Amino acid sequence: MSKGATPVSVSGLFVGLATLDVIHRIDETPGPNEKVTATQQFVAAGGPAANAAVTFAALGGRATLLTALGSGPVAEMIRAELRSVGVRVEDVAPNMADLAPVSSVSVLESTGERSVVGGDAARWSVPTPSEELVSSEVRNADVVLLDGHHPEAARAVAGEARRRASPTVLDAGRWKPVMSDLIPQVSDVVASADFRMPGTTTAEETGRELVAAGVPVTAVTSGSEPITWWSGGSSGIVAVPDVEAVDTLGAGDVFHGAYAFALARSASIKQRLVFASEIASIRCAMVGPRSWLNAISRVSLTQ
Repeated sequence: MSKGATPVSVSGLFVGLATLDVIHRIDETPGPNEKVTATQQFVAAGGPAANAAVTFAALGGRATLLTALGSGPVAEMIRAELRSVGVRVEDVAPNMADLAPVSSVSVLESTGERSVVGGDAARWSVPTPSEELVSSEVRNADVVLLDGHHPEAARAVAGEARRRASPTVLDAGRWKPVMSDLIPQVSDVVASADFRMPGTTTAEETGRELVAAGVPVTAVTSGSEPITWWSGGSSGIVAVPDVEAVDTLGAGDVFHGAYAFALARSASIKQRLVFASEIASIRCAMVGPRSWLNAISRVSLTQ
């Protein structure tokens, strides 16, 4: 990748979960009834769509997060932290109390692997955003990303994006019932190796099932292992940069945000995957939820 300023500004709409992450770096995992002292601590907004939006903004894009935060101090902390890193927040449930989830995250010093205990959007039923809001946000976006949380918002945005033929990425981390409605609507599915279509038992089977379902572009990521992709009757493998991982928290979400940025810039499938892999690798090589933002802002997309 070449270095330098991004020549074209693009806009992205990110629909899904935002959380407040309380992050502890630890030397060892505590056992039952055991306490350990963190070597470092951080507090930042998290969640798949939120992390992808943060990445998109750091790369020079204009990022809007459509989510459900509600009222209360946790929601205000999430909003303020996202604003500080250039993400505009559109809340579909501003008057619902105690809606925003909190996650407790432990990152092991020796491997960079993370463990997460927290809530998600499943316990709340939030209102469907208005047609006017959905139409306006999709119309102004060069790319749309959905993480499958807040299903009613996801369905509404996916339908409008399909109607407008907008490039739309589905972050398929794990199967959710709403996926059966979203998959036929999107242009790109980027799935983790743990994601399974119903009736499949391997990542390879899932990828091929997505292709058979008519998804124009499918990619399956597997951490530090190569990425497999299918598009327009072709397929291939993209290698992932070899880095010493010190913090993997949100790395997949960072990949999706960078992929969405490259898609908005009309990059080819190979260019999108190479670029997203490089950005995610930079994130894994740096400690903390925001330390990597300046580093990725200096990487530009070669086309």
